Amino acid sequence: MPLKYLLHPGFIALYVALDAASFIHPLHGLNITPWSPAPALGLVYLLRQGPIARVGLVAAVLLGEYLVRGMPFPWWKSLGSALILAAGYLVLSEFLKRRLPLTSLLDDRAALLAWMVPVVLGTLINSVLYLTSLHLLGLLPANGWLTGVLQFWVGDAVGITIAMPLFWWLTGERGRFALRSVLLRGETLMYSLLGLVALGIAFGLGGDSGFKLFYILFLPIVWASARQGMAGAIVSATLLQLGVIAAVQMLDFSAVTIAELQMLGVVMALVGFFIGGVVDEQRRTSGELRQTLRLAAAGEMAGALAHELNQPLTALGAYASAYDTLQARGETGVRLDAAINGMRAEAQRAGDVVKRLRDFFRTGATKLESVALRQLIDSSAEPYRLKARQGGIQFIESEVPDIMLLADRLQLEVVLRNLFSNAFDAVAAADTTGKLVSVQAVPLPGARVLICVEDSGCGLSREEAERAFESFHSSKSSGLGLGLVISRAIAETHGGSLWCEVADHGVFKLVLPTQETRTS
Repeated sequence: MPLKYLLHPGFIALYVALDAASFIHPLHGLNITPWSPAPALGLVYLLRQGPIARVGLVAAVLLGEYLVRGMPFPWWKSLGSALILAAGYLVLSEFLKRRLPLTSLLDDRAALLAWMVPVVLGTLINSVLYLTSLHLLGLLPANGWLTGVLQFWVGDAVGITIAMPLFWWLTGERGRFALRSVLLRGETLMYSLLGLVALGIAFGLGGDSGFKLFYILFLPIVWASARQGMAGAIVSATLLQLGVIAAVQMLDFSAVTIAELQMLGVVMALVGFFIGGVVDEQRRTSGELRQTLRLAAAGEMAGALAHELNQPLTALGAYASAYDTLQARGETGVRLDAAINGMRAEAQRAGDVVKRLRDFFRTGATKLESVALRQLIDSSAEPYRLKARQGGIQFIESEVPDIMLLADRLQLEVVLRNLFSNAFDAVAAADTTGKLVSVQAVPLPGARVLICVEDSGCGLSREEAERAFESFHSSKSSGLGLGLVISRAIAETHGGSLWCEVADHGVFKLVLPTQETRTS
């Protein structure tokens, strides 16, 4: 039999089983208990399966009323109250459906709030309507209405708040994977053992003093949520809830005491959920930022890579032309072999460039090699010489000392080209005459070299200088605000530093260790 045909009967069976397991300390023998996780399963079932699940939920509620409580009252009264209860869950699920996208895993603050507020208010309204219907049907005495509302509300609110995230994650592939990953970690066993110890302290040492030590139970759930995010919070909250219920059953507490403990439990779970949601949000944001930085850095490197690939591709074309010419002449000797070997070497060189790009995408790795500072500055400045002539900008390149660096040339070209680009943009934006961009390199003590790029633009104020290296902060309308962030990261990866100075014109300074420093 296909699995889909077992889904609905399986849900009904599980709902009734949960209803029976949670039927503790019932008020007047009714469906009023301080713990009710079955509605959480029903809401998830409705949200996941859609309109077809409505019949299944109603059937599950009616079967629970008959099998668990035995319908001790006239059947039509029990039937009426059960239908009112089921209708309340249907309305709550429809409201949640409008606020809770199916792709959400309740793992961020916005989704948690969009879920929690309707659950708290919806269960309260449902409790009032259900208990009022019981009173009107003569199933509940007037003096038990307020107590019944509070106890029923606590039961449903606690059951849904703690159990629904678990059921929601278990019914989604991504959620199941996250929970499975958490359960397979040794750390989960550690905070689970801490939870057992906390339960023993809260109900043992603290039980006789009004559970003043109940706050100890916050330790395992805070640990789990801070370390493992929402998945850890769900696992820890579920284990602690089961532990609390088992403890109150064994110690035979009154329904009022259980309700008070359940209210503390739901606060504890919500604290864990919100901590876990914040942790998951930060992890996602951090991952997205790393990916954005990597993609942006790849874009910044495109110019350097184009320059780097241009040479081997041009040489390949030249060798291919030479090969065609030699072959047309009937050449079969050393000169023809030299052309073929030249093509092979240039193809290898181009392949190395592409491999370095691939490695950068994967790990952000650098490839250190001996680089002449003069050659580095010359190749980085080459595209801007034409731009200077076309824009009427004086581009001064001071004499570069004969210094060798041990560095990734492509990445340092990204840094220098970014500094040149910013300088040319600043000069173009400044409404002044005598537009000037200059670059100079000066040896420093300690086997280091200072590269200074200056421009005749308006410079940076103290506030602008402080924010220049912040992510996504840019003075350009089309800028991402990542160029200087990436440039500083590359400089620091090479053991150097990059900063700007507050002045009446643009000043950026880059310090790098020389090869002597790297090899000493």
